[in-house]
Amino acid sequence: MESAQNFSGRRKSELIRKSLHFLIGLAPVLAAYNKPFTLILLASGTLAYTAMEYLRHRGLNIPIISSLTVAASRRRDMGRFVLGPVTLGIGAFLPLLLFPPVIAAIAVYALAFGDGTASLAGKFIGRIRPPFLFGKSIEGSLACFLGTFISAYLVAMQTDSSNTIIALVASITAVIMEVIPFKDWDNVIIPLTVGLVMWGYFSFIG
Repeated sequence: MESAQNFSGRRKSELIRKSLHFLIGLAPVLAAYNKPFTLILLASGTLAYTAMEYLRHRGLNIPIISSLTVAASRRRDMGRFVLGPVTLGIGAFLPLLLFPPVIAAIAVYALAFGDGTASLAGKFIGRIRPPFLFGKSIEGSLACFLGTFISAYLVAMQTDSSNTIIALVASITAVIMEVIPFKDWDNVIIPLTVGLVMWGYFSFIG
């Protein structure tokens, strides 16, 4: 019974974490209307969380925020500064700052919907875990591919290039980066790598 409760708790934590991933997908939408405001919102939110998490780690709990942070924590985060929301904010901020709107959107959506669905699929239905995936599952990698492919395809409809090729390049890049065990830093590495690859692709087809 105890192990079943622990498993249920881990699933609940994963749902909370990936809800934040999906919410970060709103960033490109907001940026399309007001990019400076979106960047300020992401930066201030990340800094505010950092300050509150620092206080929690020092023993001063912040109502709602600290409870939500604990509920979303992984086992490896117990007793430590929970870094995930910080890298998530940075992972959305940097592509919007560095890349043109279409590339930034593809990059952030790879984080939100590619990495987000990969973790959920891996946690809930992941069964096949070959050694070359570093503990990740085939099901999770497929979910990452599909989540990135669909979102990139829809964004690429704004361009004159091949939607399918853009979506394939973005989704393959996201899957490769998602498989590598970067831990919390995958929130930064996945969107930046996808953005750089997309920037190179668009520059090449010029």
